[in-house]
Amino acid sequence: MGSERRLENLVKEYFLSSFGVLLTALGLVIFLIPNNIAAGGASGLAIVLNRLIPLSVGIWMYIINITLFLTAFLIIGFDFSFKTIYCTFLLNFLIDFFDRILPIYKYQGKDVILAVFFGDILTAIGMAIAFSQNASTGGTDIIAKILNKFFGAPFGMSILFIDFAIGLAAGLVYNIDTGLYSILAIIVNGTTIDFVLKGLELSVNVWVVSEKIDEIKDFVLSELGRGCTVFEAKGGYTGLPRNVLLIVLKRRELHELVNTIRTVDPTAFFLVNEARYVYGEGFKEIV
Repeated sequence: MGSERRLENLVKEYFLSSFGVLLTALGLVIFLIPNNIAAGGASGLAIVLNRLIPLSVGIWMYIINITLFLTAFLIIGFDFSFKTIYCTFLLNFLIDFFDRILPIYKYQGKDVILAVFFGDILTAIGMAIAFSQNASTGGTDIIAKILNKFFGAPFGMSILFIDFAIGLAAGLVYNIDTGLYSILAIIVNGTTIDFVLKGLELSVNVWVVSEKIDEIKDFVLSELGRGCTVFEAKGGYTGLPRNVLLIVLKRRELHELVNTIRTVDPTAFFLVNEARYVYGEGFKEIV
């Protein structure tokens, strides 16, 4: 039973990761690449290099990512999951496929802000979906890992610095407007990814103090299908023993729990906190 559930979760993770990568590829091919918006990462570097040596962006991404993975393997050892390698080269393939092999519509209108906005929305949602499944699209993450290993540079700051450098490079090889649009795209992309990830992953932990703790516990176990933990406590004012229930839920399940508590025990006291990351059965697996 456990192996079946693990296989089901694995299939779900790869399906969602692949869907996220597809959205990212569409955002790049339709909006960002045609307008030379180098919004960081291997794709942004490929857009810059495409100006210097006219190979397609997809081909440049293959060259960049293969070089980076080999460099990382030689310098820091194999430190990447199969899912990350899969998503990295799936993104390469889809960009090359939609750009050269089966060309799709590309936005080349006069309003570049529209290209930045819609390109960032698609790529950020796609990347957030992939990130939520413990996947990554490689790219400049690898350079950041190397900088972190040898120079102790903070990982997040290294990625931001590298992406901004790519945006500035776009301004040098194309023009100042393209560079500024690229930097704007990097900022919007990072903000949107954080916003979408928060919506996808946010869970809550709920502490419940009630005289009818068993009824609430039964509802959580049988109706919500969630686990819970019962703590023995003592009332600070009365000194009487009390049971306290700790429940961890997805945010979308909270409304149902609150309604049940209101019905079962209107005098219950409960506290709700946001839980940014939750690992374990029913949530993200530690991989």
